[in-house]
Amino acid sequence: MTNKMEQSRPDISEKGKDSQGNLISIDKRLFMQLLCFGNCEDPQILIDLLQKKNVEGVLYLDINDPTGVGLLSFNENPNYFVNELRYTISSSPFKKLTYKSEYTMLGRTYTIGHERDVEDWLLNKPRRTVVNVNFPWAIWYPLRREGKFAQLPEQDQKKILMEHGKLGREYGNSNYAHDIRLASYGLDKNDNDFVIGLIGRELNALSATIQAMRATRQTSEFLQNLGPFFVGKAIWQNAKF
Repeated sequence: MTNKMEQSRPDISEKGKDSQGNLISIDKRLFMQLLCFGNCEDPQILIDLLQKKNVEGVLYLDINDPTGVGLLSFNENPNYFVNELRYTISSSPFKKLTYKSEYTMLGRTYTIGHERDVEDWLLNKPRRTVVNVNFPWAIWYPLRREGKFAQLPEQDQKKILMEHGKLGREYGNSNYAHDIRLASYGLDKNDNDFVIGLIGRELNALSATIQAMRATRQTSEFLQNLGPFFVGKAIWQNAKF
C-alpha cells in the first residue's frame, strides 16, 4: 500500500542538471519578497538595522516616491518571513514608515528542466544578480497569464516561451538586463502567476528591455495582468553564499 501511495504522489521537486550535466531533481528553492514603504526620511537608519540583523536582501530607493524605499529579502525557508523578518519589520524604525501593500511581491525560484547546475541556478544565481554592485537599478513587477495560454498545445506554448526567452537572453548577454523569474502561484493576493525582476547597470536599458518584450506573443496576446511596477536603485546589498 505504501509503495502505491508513493508512486501516485506528485513530484514537486525542481528538475535540471548538475555541474557535470547529469539529470537530477532537488527539493530546494529560494523565496524572494519585496516590501515597500513610504515616509522614510533617513534610509541609513534602516541600513543600520538590516546590517545588525544580518538580513539577506537589498534596500532600494523608490524613484517614483521621494521618501519611498523597497526592501527585497530572500531565504530558502519561508518560515523566515513570518518569524525573523516579521519581527525586524515590526520594530523601529520600520514601524514608523507607511507600508505600501499594493507593491508587495512574493515568489519562489523554479526550473523548466534544462538548467545546468540547477542548485546554483535556484539558490545562488538570483543572489548574485541582485547584490551585484555593478547592477544597482531594478524594476520589479508581477504578471498573470490568461487562461487560454494553458489551453494551447504544449508545442505552441514552447514556441511562444522560446521567443520571449530568446529576446531576454539577447538583452542579458548584452548586459542590458539580467532577469529574476519567480513563480507566485497561490502566494500573491491578486492571484498573479509570476514575479519578474529586471536588474541592470542603467535604468534606460531596463526600460528598453520591457519595451522590446511588449512585441512578443506572450506579452501582446496572453497576459491578463501586468504590474504594478516598482522601480528602484540599490543603496544596500547583502547576501550569504
